[in-house]
Amino acid sequence: MTQHRDWDWHSIKAELHRRGMTLTKLAELNGLDPSACRQAGSRVNRKAEAAIADFLGVAVAKLFPDRYPIRTSKILSSKYDKPNASLKSRPQNNRAA
Repeated sequence: MTQHRDWDWHSIKAELHRRGMTLTKLAELNGLDPSACRQAGSRVNRKAEAAIADFLGVAVAKLFPDRYPIRTSKILSSKYDKPNASLKSRPQNNRAA
């Protein structure tokens, strides 16, 4: 196996082609939509990324380091939120015009 320090999309495609595989064929062999592996270069598709990594024998996180580890949005506990005062509960400035 060719050792790569940094995998970019072009080197991933080149290595697949060196091994006689296309992105479309790889997707079909893994029961995915034919375009799934092609789209993995520009958008997140976990199943396609896993299929590519498995075929190349490289960890998914090494092929797509900007997408892994999977991060979720941070939601803080409500105990840290300041209570929002309702607009209706604010005193009205009743000036006569």
